[in-house]
Amino acid sequence: MKKMIVALMALVFAAPSFAQLSSGGFSLDNSTLYYGFRLGMNLSNLTGEDVAIGGVKSGFNIGGVVGLHLSETSPVMLESGLYYSERGAKDGKERVNYQNIEIPLLVKYGFALNDQMSILPYFGPVFARACWGKTKQRTLGGSLETVGTFDEKKAVTGGLNRANLGLKFGCGVEYTNIYAEAGYFVGLTNVCKSGKLNSEGTLHSNAFYVNIGVNF
Repeated sequence: MKKMIVALMALVFAAPSFAQLSSGGFSLDNSTLYYGFRLGMNLSNLTGEDVAIGGVKSGFNIGGVVGLHLSETSPVMLESGLYYSERGAKDGKERVNYQNIEIPLLVKYGFALNDQMSILPYFGPVFARACWGKTKQRTLGGSLETVGTFDEKKAVTGGLNRANLGLKFGCGVEYTNIYAEAGYFVGLTNVCKSGKLNSEGTLHSNAFYVNIGVNF
């Protein structure tokens, strides 16, 4: 983790030496593509009916993006990428932990404040799949036990489905090639298997996130 942070900070400080193509720029030079790295944190939770563990839990995310300028005269962009994201929920010592692989498909629009700085609001769907996870929960005797987050029979949440579709919206700020953003992920899919809930039970995975990175 420390090595990844050091590598990203090196990219941030080296950004002014990159080519002057960026996501919010109006000058495309000879290319319509841009690339970027992202590193940040998210505050995630689970919401819905009969939530067993629903408090906010912190985690980190890291990813790479690729964007396409859709027009040479208008700053409209289509951006996708691949992210690793730690998600879940927390209530005291009880925790739901799982790790997502996420693929967003975002539409961005750039507002140039000056020659070096742009604001980029965006929105779009996110396709996510959980890879692995553990849940720490209390037994009937009050002690803590660890079970699989996706275990329908043992997890107090009723077990979580691995696939999730969400909607991401937020806003980025870019100065030369240095990029920062904040946004919110709204889970649209019911991720509860309902093993321990009634048939109407629903859970949605949501997260607020803040990222820094570079575009080039």
